[in-house]
Amino acid sequence: MNTQEIDNSNIIFTDSAATRAAKLIEEEADKDIKLRVYIAGGGCSGFSYGFAFDKKNKDGDFNTKNKGVTLAIDPMSYQYLEGSTIDYIEDLQGSRFIVQNPNAKTTCGCGSSFSV
Repeated sequence: MNTQEIDNSNIIFTDSAATRAAKLIEEEADKDIKLRVYIAGGGCSGFSYGFAFDKKNKDGDFNTKNKGVTLAIDPMSYQYLEGSTIDYIEDLQGSRFIVQNPNAKTTCGCGSSFSV
């Protein structure tokens, strides 16, 4: 399995996101779980962001770590996410992982979809 380690300057995986992911992983009692962020077709702006927990690396994954948590990104998604910040916020809309993506030309009102 071919994977690449990236530093936190290509994809910023914030302390807030890593801390929340660590708590969720701890609840699962499986230290092999990684937080995966990916791009999928759809959403009101063309592409949407997705988050999932995954036990395995996929061929070509890009990985970065913070606070002992691995963030995994597949190669297709990485090309759209390079330079982004992966964060976790709690506000009036609720709590959620978010992507702040400088590559997005337009985004929807809720921030969960974008176009390039």
